[in-house]
Amino acid sequence: MHLLLVEDNDHLAASIGEYFESCGDQVDYAHDGAVGLNLARALDVDALVVDVSLPRLNGLQVTRALRDRDGDNVPILLLTARDSLDDKLAGFAAGADDYLTKPFELLELRARLLALVRRKLRPGTCLRAGPLVLDTVAQQAWRGELRIDITHTKWRLLETLMRRAPGVVTHAELAEALWGSCEFERAGALRVHIHALRCAVDAGFDDKLIRTVSGVGYRIRIDAD
Repeated sequence: MHLLLVEDNDHLAASIGEYFESCGDQVDYAHDGAVGLNLARALDVDALVVDVSLPRLNGLQVTRALRDRDGDNVPILLLTARDSLDDKLAGFAAGADDYLTKPFELLELRARLLALVRRKLRPGTCLRAGPLVLDTVAQQAWRGELRIDITHTKWRLLETLMRRAPGVVTHAELAEALWGSCEFERAGALRVHIHALRCAVDAGFDDKLIRTVSGVGYRIRIDAD
């Protein structure tokens, strides 16, 4: 998960960032609302955590600017020490997706964000194969809770494999998906791209999902195998 954290309390920001990074997430930071808004517009993040009480622009103003003017639908969770119903309703009215009052548990914060990110994936546009999820419109890929950072070439390979999973996709079919031809001389290049895809999908996992079918092609192993 790629997170943008907009928080002016350095100690709290460090605690949140260290925890999320220890979970394998990527975290970008902003210490005031104006910088946070600019980063939110420039970065491709999965979710925003925004403190309500920020210098320059407060969290409600940042949220409202992203929703009303930009039409951005990135999940936004607001953090605040204010816990009255009116404060919560103001956050939701500005366009926030969730609201967490301080103090809070980091485990709960991450669980709420993962739930928001999963809900953003539109069921009608998703492919699923075991723990792999592909949003074919947003062009985002996930393995469980981990977002997979892949290039366009690796994306086309993974989409082709997932549409057939758990069946086998031949070398010729994968070459056709990439280059519009199944020329034999491209076999070496195909192996290079499959290796790169394996590094993106399987690195760090004991259970390897992309399997070689000797002399035929490749397949994705799913839980029901």
